Amino acid sequence: MRQDQVRVSRRGLLKAAGVTGLGAVTAAGHAPGTQKDPSPAVPPVPATTYLTPGRKLTGRLSILQLKHYVPRYDRWFDAYAKEWGRRVGVDVEVEHVAPERLVARTTAEMAAGSGHDLIEWISPPSQLEPDVVDLSDLHDEAVRRFGLEQPFCKKASHNPTSHKYYGYAHAWTPDPGNYRRSLWRQVGMGDGPSTWEELLEGGKAVRQRSGTPLGLGMSDELDSNMAALALIWSYGGSVQNEVEQVVLDSPETVEAVRYMARLHKETMTPEVFAWNSASNNKGLVAGRLSYILNAVSAYRTAQSDAPGTADDIFLTPALRGPTGLGIACQHAVFVYVVPRFSKNVAAAEEFLLNLSANDAVGTYRSELYNFPAFPGRVPQLDAWLATDPFGSRPAGKLALLRGSATWTADIGYPGPPNPAVGEVVTSFVLPHMMARAARGTQSPAESVAQAAAEVKAIFDKWRARGLVGR
Repeated sequence: MRQDQVRVSRRGLLKAAGVTGLGAVTAAGHAPGTQKDPSPAVPPVPATTYLTPGRKLTGRLSILQLKHYVPRYDRWFDAYAKEWGRRVGVDVEVEHVAPERLVARTTAEMAAGSGHDLIEWISPPSQLEPDVVDLSDLHDEAVRRFGLEQPFCKKASHNPTSHKYYGYAHAWTPDPGNYRRSLWRQVGMGDGPSTWEELLEGGKAVRQRSGTPLGLGMSDELDSNMAALALIWSYGGSVQNEVEQVVLDSPETVEAVRYMARLHKETMTPEVFAWNSASNNKGLVAGRLSYILNAVSAYRTAQSDAPGTADDIFLTPALRGPTGLGIACQHAVFVYVVPRFSKNVAAAEEFLLNLSANDAVGTYRSELYNFPAFPGRVPQLDAWLATDPFGSRPAGKLALLRGSATWTADIGYPGPPNPAVGEVVTSFVLPHMMARAARGTQSPAESVAQAAAEVKAIFDKWRARGLVGR
């Protein structure tokens, strides 16, 4: 396919993405391009709500989820869960684990047939579908109560082939660029990069002038997957097409991998091959990196640990590629599953409905990290982003995130985040593909061909089980 053909088809796909790929419902529910006054009054802190369950609840409810990247959220969540349980007659226990342990821990529990009643992932847990309860009725009730949901949140919990809701998505997180304005201003790019080519040119100039590299991971962690997907999409490639056929081995993907190899050589250091999910945060906060892809958690950490650095951190939307498109992957999508072995499905479902009723509280207590799956529940979000209640300087630093749903896609884009895509992400096929080329152990074309073979084997496995479209 010629590059001009890619440009036309991808633009057409983006135009239709309101119902198929990217988020059609903006953060506060208004249409893209009609943003409100950038400086409204800051709304008051929302109060926690406790609903009356529609059925009698008893017993114990155990919850497993990661340690949130914004500690304030966990402090609120743990107290809220206990109080909810006290009010409805359920003993609630919450266990938090490091992000790197969550998938292995879940897999072990599914294999053993016992464990927690609720498990939350921050990427679509689609490959868990055979082992979890179908939550279709719960999803329908939530939509009835809370209104329209972000399309990519629905897709993060629904399999269009089996027509089942394997999970319940209650929040998502944008993945903007985070850059040090003072460093980029020195090379004439004070507003940061707007394209992948500018990231390369500016990042190289920053490193030459100040010695400060930028950092996009190529390791077994969440941020590395997000960076790889965003780059591939913006170059016109993808893992699968709209009808779930593997299309990774393409000239567009090869060019994206070739770009990443050059970006590493000219702007980065080898540490990116061994990063965990906190590494780029720590590097930015410590002043050792000029640009990363991350949610606001990195910036929030800087606010508390390095205020001077925080004042110098600014955000960019998705970088545009040769296609003219800029598409970012969700940094996180928060999806709970109820394992088939759960002993308290009723309590789990009522807990999730009550959690969505508190979307505004969750958004606030996460310091605007958690965006709601049901935007109508948090009409305050635009005002909070326009005038950050957590002390941004300037106060409107986060305002660009108001339109982030329009440049964000889920991991399956332009198809659904099916079980095969879920396994591709959790087995880190794409970061490995990038890393082999960046290290020089394979050419970009060879590395893409190997990754495509790995992806095809994963798709064939799930297609044989009837959980990926034919």
